[in-house]
Amino acid sequence: MKALRDAVRVINICRVLIRHGLDEFVFAIPQIRPVAFMYVLLPWNWGRGDRAPRARRVRQALEELGPIFVKFGQTLSTRRDLLPNDIADELAGLQDQVPPFPGSQARIIVESALGESVSALFSEFQEQPLASASIAQVHAATLLNGRKVVVKVVRPGIETLIRRDVELMHTVARLAERYWKESRRLRPREVVREYETIILDELDMMREAASASQLGRNFKNSALLYVPEIIWRHTRTNVLVMERVSGIPISDIDQLQQAGVDVRALAERGVEIFFTQVVRDNFFHADMHPGNIFVSRDNPAEPRYVAVDFGIMGSLTPKDRRYLAENFIAFFNRDYHRVAELHVQSRWVPAHTRINDFEAAIRSVCEPIFERPLKDISFGHLLLRLFQTARRFDMEVQPQLVLLQKTLLNIEGLGRQLYPDLDLWLTAKPFLEDWMKEQLGVKALVREFKQQAPYLGETLPRLPALMHEVLAQAREGRLEVSMRSEDLEKIRREIKQSSQRAVSTTIGCALVITAGVIYGLDGFQPRMLAGAPLLSWLTGGAGLALLMLAWPDGEE
Repeated sequence: MKALRDAVRVINICRVLIRHGLDEFVFAIPQIRPVAFMYVLLPWNWGRGDRAPRARRVRQALEELGPIFVKFGQTLSTRRDLLPNDIADELAGLQDQVPPFPGSQARIIVESALGESVSALFSEFQEQPLASASIAQVHAATLLNGRKVVVKVVRPGIETLIRRDVELMHTVARLAERYWKESRRLRPREVVREYETIILDELDMMREAASASQLGRNFKNSALLYVPEIIWRHTRTNVLVMERVSGIPISDIDQLQQAGVDVRALAERGVEIFFTQVVRDNFFHADMHPGNIFVSRDNPAEPRYVAVDFGIMGSLTPKDRRYLAENFIAFFNRDYHRVAELHVQSRWVPAHTRINDFEAAIRSVCEPIFERPLKDISFGHLLLRLFQTARRFDMEVQPQLVLLQKTLLNIEGLGRQLYPDLDLWLTAKPFLEDWMKEQLGVKALVREFKQQAPYLGETLPRLPALMHEVLAQAREGRLEVSMRSEDLEKIRREIKQSSQRAVSTTIGCALVITAGVIYGLDGFQPRMLAGAPLLSWLTGGAGLALLMLAWPDGEE
């Protein structure tokens, strides 16, 4: 039954792709180009007139295929190393809007999850949703104590749909790695795995609630960002209840101006929030599109952001975060040699890369964007140029940075809407420099000592006794070094295999020499068996027996 459903889904996908004229991409694959002439012979391509631009056809096909493909397209829009610029720009406009499911069904899901009737949980529950997206929809409600809340309910049956479509994406990624020469550098299977992790995490409302709680704790009493409170007693894996907040949608510039909001301060604070999350907290909101960001009306002169929807959060390893911060600072200081060194040290480019050549390439990309306002800079174009440079130097894509790239592009979009004259570099540089001082200065040393103090307190008192014991064993000749590692086992296997190859080679040489001697015997008339001298069969049989004895016995 599952195989039948998958087959039907594949057929439907092919039908949608053909209807939007995307079969041309299939015939562009190098392995299929020899039969590309068949493209014009296919019946559905007969008499086709003018078509819409290919980027628009790709977007329309993804929208028709459903919400899972829409969200994948949104993620791909940040991967300008994978896509032509026109398609990446078009996919950035994909909207995660789907028809709502019935409010009566949402009521049943809430009651089943919380184990009580809606009337026992809320004094009011509006069945008409406030918003509807691919993963969940949101309803307004009021708690029994009069507090205004929103109830986020996961769509019924969505997990099955997600897993089915993601499995198809895995299949496509495997084919790409097999037949696409760029796949080693671009790692499509890792891209799909990253997307799978992101979208499956969005299904878990407990995880989203925990993310909101963590972000709220990071910005507690902050004048920059407000995070709604989670109502934990009413939150389950498929239902989330949180404080209802109000504000001006950040994309509504007219309303912001009417409210007297300082848009320059708002733009600068947006940059500060981004770098605070990434650099200071290593925990950032990775879905900062305009629908998820509002502006509080409380203090227009010092505007405060209000965030909602915490289904996609990002973080980096300490090593990646440090390299990233150092890269930013080196960029701001125009120290391109340091940028090149950091890329090699972090293994983002191969160790054999020539630093001077890589430095020159980075300079040619980045130098033109300095001392220019945001309105004259396109991060999308900058990322495209950087990826083109990376391709020349065999730089592998870092899947763990995908969410960061997506967030950076969202910040660019918000900045352009709010205050196009924003100097991003001037705004961010002091903040990053202060952070690096904290990481490398005396404060960092004291903080590291505090973190290691419990371990040192336990280990230091035992250190003299341990040193005495080791020295005593060494003096008495009882000191033994135990080496039980995979590397040693690998060496042992290689030695054994080398020995076996040597024996095999010796036997083979002996057989060749024997055959030569037999062939050279003048006047010798051997008995024949199956067209060959009997002596050759005996010699070969003996050699084969020795070869089988010397061959590996199945050990790896």
